[in-house]
Amino acid sequence: MKPFISTAFYGFFKYILALTLIATPWLFKGFNGTKLADISSAALLIPIYIGWLQLIMNIFSDTEASPIRQFPIKMNMVLDVVMGFILFVSPFLYDFKAKAFLPEVLFGALLIFLGLFTKKSPFTSKENHSSPQGLLSSTD
Repeated sequence: MKPFISTAFYGFFKYILALTLIATPWLFKGFNGTKLADISSAALLIPIYIGWLQLIMNIFSDTEASPIRQFPIKMNMVLDVVMGFILFVSPFLYDFKAKAFLPEVLFGALLIFLGLFTKKSPFTSKENHSSPQGLLSSTD
């Protein structure tokens, strides 16, 4: 499948996603009315850590929405998939007992989706490995 999310949308949307992840333990409630912050320390800290990492990566990433363009966008997308997977499986690893797993599972799946289907993604775009003109090749 071809990547269809533009890097400009990716950059702006990741700011919203990062701030929402940081606030997730206090914004969302479980099925029985308890907040994520009251369930366990893993439910409290994992979205906060991943949200801060996403925010810092997005500030330094090479996108249109970044003020400091130092971090390669392909590495950002690889880390999105890794962090999305960690966020996706954390309710099952730390046994939230089906109280409030939905926000972390959805945000984890969203991070994986963004990392896979954004243009310039190393997972879906093909690399051009041809050498530039003027360099020696194996036939020279």
